[in-house]
Amino acid sequence: MHLSQAHLNLLTSCPRKFQQTYLEQLGSPTSPEQQERLTQGSQFHLLLQQWQLGLPVEPLLVANPLLQKWFRGFEAKAPEILAIGGEASPIAASEHNRTLEYQGFLLTVVYDLLILGQHQAKILDWKTYPRPQRAGHLLNNWQTRLYLFILAETTAYAAADLSMTYWFFQAGAEDGAELQSLVIPYSDQRHAQTGQDLERLLGQLTHWLAAYQQGQPLPLTPLTLQECDRCSYTNRCYGSQGRQPVASEAEPAFDLPNLAEIAEVPL
Repeated sequence: MHLSQAHLNLLTSCPRKFQQTYLEQLGSPTSPEQQERLTQGSQFHLLLQQWQLGLPVEPLLVANPLLQKWFRGFEAKAPEILAIGGEASPIAASEHNRTLEYQGFLLTVVYDLLILGQHQAKILDWKTYPRPQRAGHLLNNWQTRLYLFILAETTAYAAADLSMTYWFFQAGAEDGAELQSLVIPYSDQRHAQTGQDLERLLGQLTHWLAAYQQGQPLPLTPLTLQECDRCSYTNRCYGSQGRQPVASEAEPAFDLPNLAEIAEVPL
């Protein structure tokens, strides 16, 4: 079973939502505003991938002023963004995929841009929203943790020689504004802690999936958490009153899928 950082983040926040989203593939409604942001983000990632491959990008910029502003901001910062410890001619790989077998699962990542130098390596990730005021959210997010963990496990670099940098392009959409970034270094201590947390979480998932095959749903997030306030599945989990969990026997019947046949979910 393939797991991405999106799977791990959802498992951590609410196992039942993981069940409904990925195992039962119920889907959740997306607002027009959310869909527009997703589309813009996808277009920008494609734009930078084409630039990295040496393909023409001007045709993509002419019809989209916002993409043009983001890209001009990237161009202005490109020497800094692509540099790695003063090393000459590092290897750069755009939309780079890596997979690691771990605890019976296939952990999968896609790096927006991976730069490999002789002594250091860094992961670059493009964000089209503003830089968060508190870095802790991204530091503890499974995207950061899994991306660095897999790079350490699949290369010969020491953990201390790895880093991940988020670049936030929303600020660059304003005339004269510089792009903002957040650099997250790695270490042996963080690597060991991530490995321990992965073992615990995947061990829980293995247990939950075995119980799910026997008709037992995955655990619910307590209703008191804010996660439920913005979740489209709250009524399904707790009923229209939002007070008590809906009894499992009252849930709509469904055929339990063969877990080995569940399609890989886009990252």
